[in-house]
Formats: sequence, structure tokens, C-alpha cells
Amino acid sequence: MSAKTRLQVVLFWHMHQPEYRDVRTGVYQLPWTYLHATKDYVDMAAHLEANEHAHAVVNFAPVLLDQLDDYAVQITAFLQNGTALRDPLLAALGGPTLPHEQEERIKLIHDCMRANEERLIKRFPAFHRLVEFAKQILEQRDMLAYISERGPAGLVSPGLDGRNHSPRRPAHQAVTR
Repeated sequence: MSAKTRLQVVLFWHMHQPEYRDVRTGVYQLPWTYLHATKDYVDMAAHLEANEHAHAVVNFAPVLLDQLDDYAVQITAFLQNGTALRDPLLAALGGPTLPHEQEERIKLIHDCMRANEERLIKRFPAFHRLVEFAKQILEQRDMLAYISERGPAGLVSPGLDGRNHSPRRPAHQAVTR
């Protein structure tokens, strides 16, 4: 195709999530809005920023914007004055310790593994190793006794060498698909 006959393309992304909050309590029943916001929506914006010639229209459904705003308010209040989070998964992971009851810990492990194994888990080696470790724990429940009360914080805090061994990439790096 010659430069004179180039096809002009505009990407159109429609972002939506159903209402995951219980209308009576405001408690989130599933964490997908938060998880998609921290993974997909941020990555797509980074891809657009990285390519100055990209043209895209991004549409956000009103119910999604409302939930994203609610998360922003919740997280700010949690970080500034310890206000409880209304997302049970986020509250469990953001708390100072893991749940004490074995069944609550097992549920937390299952909830953290709710991702597509081929397209998401295996794509990130550190995430894949954590999921494989979690599967071992679920198969051998006595291993739960060896999990630190600090839980996830113990897995991502700086090691003895002072380097951060977190499986997360820096926020400014986009994922190449």
C-alpha cells in the first residue's frame, strides 16, 4: 500500500462493567471494576500515550464511571484515615493481616486466582509462580499454617538485599500485547 492510499483508522473502545455494588449496602460483590481499572484501563491509556499518531475514541459507560469514582473516594479515605473499604477482596489484601480463619484464607486464595490462566496468569512469570504456589496450598491445606499473618505484604516487601521483589511492573511501563 502506498503512502497516498493509507487507510485511516480510529479505534473505538467502549468500557463498561455492570453494577457490582449491592444497592442496599454499597458493598462490592465482585472486584472486577477495580481490577480492570488497575490493569486494562491504565494499560490502554499508556499505549495511546506511547504512540503520538494513535487516534482513538474511548467511551466509558456511566455506571462504570460512577464505580471508578467510588473506588477513588474509598481508597483515598482508606489511605488518609483508615476508613474501611467496601470491596471485600481489596479490604482483605489491603489489611495489616490476613483473615485468621482457615476457610476465609481459602476463599481469599480462590478469589485471587480468578483470572484467565492462559491470557493473564501465564503471561506474567511472577504471577504464574504465585498461582502455582497457591494451588499447592489448596491441595495441601496444612501449608496454610506457614503463611505469614502479613500475607501478600510479605510476598512483595523488600527483601534482605533491600531490593523490591514485587511481581508488579512499574506503573509507567505499558504491557506489550
